[in-house]
Amino acid sequence: MNNFKNKLYDFKDRLRKGKMLTVTITLIIIILIMMVFSLKKAKDYRLLAENSYNEAFYELSEYINNTEKLLAKAEITNDNKHASKILTSIWKTASIAEVYLSRLPIESQNLEQAQKFLNQVSDYSYSLSSKTISGEKLSQNDLDKISELHQYSVDLENTINQIENDLYSNNVKWGELTKKGSKIFANGDENLSKTTFSNIEEDLHQYTGLIYDGAFSENHSIYKGFGLIGEEVDKENAKNIAINFIGKDKVSEVTSENETQNSNVNCFEFQISYINGSKGNVIVTKKGGHILSFNCDRQVTDKNISEADAISIGKEFLKNNNLGSMKETYYLSNENILTINYAYYQDNVTIYPDLIKVKIAMDNGEVLGMEATNYLNNHIENREFKNYKISQEEAKKLVSNKVQINSIDKAVIPTEYNTEINCYEIKGKIEDNDFLIFINGETGEEEDILMIVNTPNGTLTE
Repeated sequence: MNNFKNKLYDFKDRLRKGKMLTVTITLIIIILIMMVFSLKKAKDYRLLAENSYNEAFYELSEYINNTEKLLAKAEITNDNKHASKILTSIWKTASIAEVYLSRLPIESQNLEQAQKFLNQVSDYSYSLSSKTISGEKLSQNDLDKISELHQYSVDLENTINQIENDLYSNNVKWGELTKKGSKIFANGDENLSKTTFSNIEEDLHQYTGLIYDGAFSENHSIYKGFGLIGEEVDKENAKNIAINFIGKDKVSEVTSENETQNSNVNCFEFQISYINGSKGNVIVTKKGGHILSFNCDRQVTDKNISEADAISIGKEFLKNNNLGSMKETYYLSNENILTINYAYYQDNVTIYPDLIKVKIAMDNGEVLGMEATNYLNNHIENREFKNYKISQEEAKKLVSNKVQINSIDKAVIPTEYNTEINCYEIKGKIEDNDFLIFINGETGEEEDILMIVNTPNGTLTE
């Protein structure tokens, strides 16, 4: 009997221990699951934070770049109305840059000084803007301070670019910047902090963007359609126009046909298969059967022709398609394809609203694309340029004496109100920066200033 009881107790004891082991294992599994879940959650949070910091830094870099360019323009503006517009843009742009800078997890004296600098740029430009709005001209002292601010902004831009290079080459992570930002940028930045930001006086308290498609390329928001002459065409006629434009010997098949609207222009769109295996599309306007755009998606691996040759090929292509009298303005090279902007040229006047963009393959000079929305929207035959009431010499005198003038020509530029202004286009230089200054030919007002930027990939304006 005692033996039975002992066995029973032993069994119960093992059962109890087994339950405890099961509970322990279960708890360990639950803890492990929670740890894995917590680690995953933490990783997700880190990734979210990294993405947020990357976005903030990208925006910061853009706004600091724009602030620097606006300050460069403010140095040479000689017109109160235009100065007010530029200074207001600086105020807004520097303020937004300051907001994005504050979102970065960097404890660095340099960036604290940068934040102070941006705040002072914003405040000072606002005060100068108020001054010009009230009709008061900027003094020489004001212009000298703007010039000083511009030099500081160039240093700040270089600092931000260095941080960007370190980040995107994976030399540093946002986590490292959070912990030891001041150490990471100590090399070479200590002097920058002292000389660039610390010595700015306490009282140093237009709209622009990189115009990759060339100056004034975005001014087609309101439909005018002046260049859409001729009768309406049906789908079959439009298809034949598209095939003939590409060349019957190049087209193997038209795979789809759709009616579409491009910049408020009713069109037919055709998907094209080329004999060489490439794909592309052609858009033909219903009104007049004009080629609004076409594109051939072909990879270009070599560069065998020069930019000058490509520009000549594009100009000849336009002439052969009854789009003559065009003058090249700006161009950009990307992946061995040169995109060139041509403006209509009449009576020695560059007409910027009438823009056509052409893509040239740099391996063999093949025309791979064209976009003529601006041209078809704005082109008028035989424009008149009667309202020039000031002479070229008078226009030159209206430009800041800081500018070394290289040339002066006539030009028509679009406005944000979708009107046009007859101007003098003055090309000039101040220090190492090249500018285009547009003086109203009737009133003598300074209408716009563009900075010419020569890059390894082409000539742009800002």
